[in-house]
Amino acid sequence: MKSITISGSKRESVGKKATKALRNAGKVPCVLYGGETPLHFSADEPAFKTLVYTPNAHTAVIEIEGGDKFDAVLQDIQFHPVTDAILHIDFYQLFADKEVTMDIPVQLKGNSPGVMNGGRLLFRKRKLTIKALPAKLPDFFDIDISKLKIGNNITVETLLKDEFTILHPENTVVVQVKSARNAVLTDEEEGEEGAEGEEGATEAAAE
Repeated sequence: MKSITISGSKRESVGKKATKALRNAGKVPCVLYGGETPLHFSADEPAFKTLVYTPNAHTAVIEIEGGDKFDAVLQDIQFHPVTDAILHIDFYQLFADKEVTMDIPVQLKGNSPGVMNGGRLLFRKRKLTIKALPAKLPDFFDIDISKLKIGNNITVETLLKDEFTILHPENTVVVQVKSARNAVLTDEEEGEEGAEGEEGATEAAAE
């Protein structure tokens, strides 16, 4: 996974007055958790733009003035309710031998034949939460929808890998194509839909 470098300075004072002074100077107060003791630091607000204002997932390298470096992941962020300025960020330190939980974006590629026939594409999960060692974190889930017909779906089960654990039930639908009123079913899709209808009718009769 790609990393964004954040250059910051250690905070000597963490009181309200000092924090307000930092924000007035265009800096964001931050805390890095996960080590022996929390590390309080600050960095210029523009330094966080490529980390925060993006649909992609990134880890961070925190470079503290003086030479210390820490691999980390963004854990929590607070925005001003009116201006949307970044008020505070919490980071969690990464260790090569410790798994971390992260939200990974889902990217769709290809053209769904079901959509081209008038079906409706429903993108149910734009991010998936996973747990993995830092070196095994993927940049994104790449899902090919070029064979997704009307009535078909892609679930978490098809995305499982040994490198990480997906923290969603295996039957969780990530993307699907549902029928629309103007949809044109192919012979194969009509057969699939018909079989589902017959199955439903049989169940209803049995009840």
